[in-house]
Amino acid sequence: MGWLDRVHDQVDTLSHARALQEASRSAESYTLLERVIRTTSDPAARADAMVQRLSALINLGRTAEFTRAIEEASAAVRDLAEPYLHGHLNALAALAAHHQGALDRCVTHLVKAARALNAVDDPDRDTAWGWHDLAMAYSYLSFHGYALGAIERARQLGLTAGIPEEAFAAPGIRLRNAVALDHNGDSDGCLRVLRDVAADLAQFVQSGRAGRLRPSSLAAYGYSAARQAALGDTLEPIGDAVPSRLLTHGGDSARARDLRQLGMVCLAVADGRPIEAVARLDTIRVSTETLGAAEPARLRSIALARAGDHVAAHRADRLAFRLAAQRNDRLRDVYIDGIAARIDHEEMRREAARYEGEALTDPLTGLPNRRRLERYITAVVTRGERVVIGVCDLDGFKAVNTRHGHHSGDLVLQRIAGVINRVMRRGDFVARYGGDEFVVVLPDTGMAEAAEVARRIEAAVRNEDWESLVPGTPVGVSIGFAEVSGGSGLRDALSVAFEQADREMLRAKSRPRAS
Repeated sequence: MGWLDRVHDQVDTLSHARALQEASRSAESYTLLERVIRTTSDPAARADAMVQRLSALINLGRTAEFTRAIEEASAAVRDLAEPYLHGHLNALAALAAHHQGALDRCVTHLVKAARALNAVDDPDRDTAWGWHDLAMAYSYLSFHGYALGAIERARQLGLTAGIPEEAFAAPGIRLRNAVALDHNGDSDGCLRVLRDVAADLAQFVQSGRAGRLRPSSLAAYGYSAARQAALGDTLEPIGDAVPSRLLTHGGDSARARDLRQLGMVCLAVADGRPIEAVARLDTIRVSTETLGAAEPARLRSIALARAGDHVAAHRADRLAFRLAAQRNDRLRDVYIDGIAARIDHEEMRREAARYEGEALTDPLTGLPNRRRLERYITAVVTRGERVVIGVCDLDGFKAVNTRHGHHSGDLVLQRIAGVINRVMRRGDFVARYGGDEFVVVLPDTGMAEAAEVARRIEAAVRNEDWESLVPGTPVGVSIGFAEVSGGSGLRDALSVAFEQADREMLRAKSRPRAS
């Protein structure tokens, strides 16, 4: 028995309101739901209508009404023993809190939503949409891995309930992942994700299923293609699904309107009209929550670079990075300072522990940090596996900070992280150890193979275009490797290996380099 089977009044109206929202006609849905709230005497129908009304308000971007709508829906849901309803309400409340800038409340609602939705005994199509909205909330908060897991759960439940998989294509989740990579200096990673999104759209078009995609999904596909073109990719034609046409979809969704405005900026850049793109950015107003506060600054940087104003482009790029870093810092602070105080009973603490990965990641580069590195090496050596560690220290980094400032230094660290990651083998592990020092871990590897890895890293760093990023200050890398010897004194073995690798790195730094 699904949730709506427990509702005894105006079920057809509530079902119609759902369909309108799926079609991005939230204003019409809102009117129907208000009528149900005024006229029903069924507590279940009233609660359902209030949860749906909150969804409509979020879609319409009516931020000022979020708080009251959440309070009224919470009061209506409180006495109903229905996990789906509590889960969906908390997923929507997380979205609302995010758009209001209340990250601590947002993360708390995320934990509660996942807990409630996991407790649904008989999941149905409504539960699938609950997981969908939870995936959206994860995505807006930059918990991209959790977002992908939640949308896959929604897709599987939806297929069981007869919902076509196109309904949960959710290109917006991967789009936000892509632009986050770009904001943090990994344009290559961004393009890889955008190309995957384009390939999915091509599949839908070629199989004749594109007509079943939600309007909001079409808008996200449009922006993804426009962003890809702005980064210099030549777009492969996908029938008549051209970016400018896709961007017109999305109905009355506030997020679709934002994508449309930013998408026109991207298309102006791609069409060789960068000055027009900059002028558009000066006039449009978009929510900082749709694609992150850094997106307009990053688009300005791309447009100015295309126009040949590299100094201004670099300045805009630094602003984009700073905005992205501020968000990461806020998120880290919320996790460390807020959640432990808010979630105090054991079951909820176990659920919150799922987010521990955020505290084990370096917020600047996105790489594992020192704590996660030490756990990883300990686990590998404890299993008795052969392992080599390498210490990578940047050459010329002090000059970058002195000449160009610490924001440029941060951009160099981000670029180095991407360069090292690109040349590592499958199964290797890369972490930022601190400052301008990175550590690579090579499982099941000997010193001869490690030397080859070192040559690849050195060549990739040497061939990177540092002149365009930090003119006049070349950047290099010195690397030293050592093998970790297992045994009873694991901590001592790790310490000895790190010291040896560090010595080898210093020897490499002192050797003359080929010009």
